[in-house]
Amino acid sequence: MDPQERAFRAKGARIVYFEWGAPHEPPVLLLHATGFHARVWDETIRALGAGWRAIAVDLRGHGRSEKTGPMGDWTLAADDVAELVAHLGLTSAIGVGHSMGGHLLVQVAARLPAAFARLVLVDPVIMAPEVYANPAHFAMPEGQVHPVAKRRNAWASVQEMIEAFANRPPYAHWRRAVLEDYCRYGLLPAADGQGFVLACPPAIEASIYTGSAGANILALVGKVNVPVAVLRAKPREPGPRDRADFSASPTWEKLAGLIPRGLDVPLYHLSHFIPMEQPDLVARYIRDYMGT
Repeated sequence: MDPQERAFRAKGARIVYFEWGAPHEPPVLLLHATGFHARVWDETIRALGAGWRAIAVDLRGHGRSEKTGPMGDWTLAADDVAELVAHLGLTSAIGVGHSMGGHLLVQVAARLPAAFARLVLVDPVIMAPEVYANPAHFAMPEGQVHPVAKRRNAWASVQEMIEAFANRPPYAHWRRAVLEDYCRYGLLPAADGQGFVLACPPAIEASIYTGSAGANILALVGKVNVPVAVLRAKPREPGPRDRADFSASPTWEKLAGLIPRGLDVPLYHLSHFIPMEQPDLVARYIRDYMGT
């Protein structure tokens, strides 16, 4: 069943979200990664099955939501989500966040403890203390731009984008239906009427990556006192790395140990793009993980 597209005016931006199911069914709130959009969760929601009220959000700067800046401050995106949660009156929901979405979910759950009964954090880009102690880690060398800013922005059609990505890593490892959703809903008509452009403009995506240091999120994880499953891909090797390489996990291996009711779930056979590669596995943790 196709979702209902809805919009909410937060203080900082107009936020679009998509809703499946009925208001009386158990709520699941899903937040996507940087550069993605709400509809990358379609296959996860399909695998979850009937009987759930699923709410997937286009974060500020992404998808059909407003591109109002600044984008680099992740606290502002968390503000939008917290306002939406309050607007929807969510209580005892299951929160699901991938990458940046998981990071934001921790911020919101720490602020609104009654909103969530449990969380599933999918490689949530919450890093080791020494990373936050050195914000320069996130800065680009002088005169350089983040490689994401150089992404191809203009496309003749959705099909062209699908064909361009289908055999390239990391997309080649994704479930085909997820890749098609990523492309189908990740493009918007170009302003000049000629073809399509990315729904998350490359410059905006790059600014979000470079702003990921933000406040020390580790100070908040101990305040999340509900069952939390932390799904992690294989760890990154030490040393310099390509900033655009997400074949391994950016999440601190000891994160779950800081969460009062945290469970560490190593998934070393997968990359950072866990929901794209195995949406059924993510659905299983949403449906079955009840914590202790």
